[in-house]
Amino acid sequence: MVKASSGYRHRTRKLLKKSVRERGSVPPLSTVMREYKEGDKVCIVPNPAVQDALPHRRYVGKVGVVVGKRGRAYIVEVYIGDKKKTLITYPEHLRPVSA
Repeated sequence: MVKASSGYRHRTRKLLKKSVRERGSVPPLSTVMREYKEGDKVCIVPNPAVQDALPHRRYVGKVGVVVGKRGRAYIVEVYIGDKKKTLITYPEHLRPVSA
């Protein structure tokens, strides 16, 4: 018996999938061109069409705080339980939190 792979996108078939009406669509420029400032709260919503800087599935739906910028990517701090994690991801995978 062969051991099952446990790669980076392991068990993400449902989680990292677009809905039927979103398939094939290019991400809107408003999400790609959006600028975030330090201290802004963002929700992590991965876009599976953009594989670059795709956050791990454990961060889907989490809310984090932008702490900096690195190139065109943003550095986001997220808490998983009581541990602080740092993500480096593109704006295609972020949405502003409406407070």
